[in-house]
Amino acid sequence: MTSKQDANTPAVEAEHDDEQSREQQKAQRHKARQQKLKQSVDARIEAAQKEQGVFMVITGNGKGKSTAGFGSVTRAVGHNKTAAVVQFIKGGWECGERNVLQKLGVKFHVMGSGFTWETQNREQDIAAAESAWKEAEVLLSDPSIDMVLLDELTYMVTYKYIDLARVVDALKQRPKMQHVIITGRACHRELIELADTVSEVQPLKHAFNDGVKAQIGFDY
Repeated sequence: MTSKQDANTPAVEAEHDDEQSREQQKAQRHKARQQKLKQSVDARIEAAQKEQGVFMVITGNGKGKSTAGFGSVTRAVGHNKTAAVVQFIKGGWECGERNVLQKLGVKFHVMGSGFTWETQNREQDIAAAESAWKEAEVLLSDPSIDMVLLDELTYMVTYKYIDLARVVDALKQRPKMQHVIITGRACHRELIELADTVSEVQPLKHAFNDGVKAQIGFDY
């Protein structure tokens, strides 16, 4: 029995050595790939030296556009930056983000008429949108505001409640280092072309389509 085990030992050791060699080769290939990736990332970081305010659009039919915008505002405030928000279709709805951010000094202006399909009054909606946009223009001309979130502004442009040219002009004339985020579906192509960063949120599934109601603390 012992002599048989001894006879098998070289084969077992050879198999073990082969396995170690394969693992070493895998480790070396992984290291080479990661080094190449690091070189690519480092080169891109080195090339990106321009400093300016960034105009970002978050659009698409999926859930989470406003949430993403508020996340950026929260990040800015966490770095002691000043931020302000104009909400164009939230109306009197409870807003958890607003409840928190106002306590942290973030300025809010909420378009008073709320959702346009609830008011069903075009003149009233246009007047409310105009009032909200005037507040936005003030913010977009204030160099002390580091970030402005124009939440759901895209709808105001789509419905022609706010003139697109005024929006574009205000964005182009804003302070050099001011960041701006616009959220909402069906963003106008001219705003997309003007933007530095565009993210499109697309739905795969949505609980509402299965009859699940919007819930406080999750949806708003």
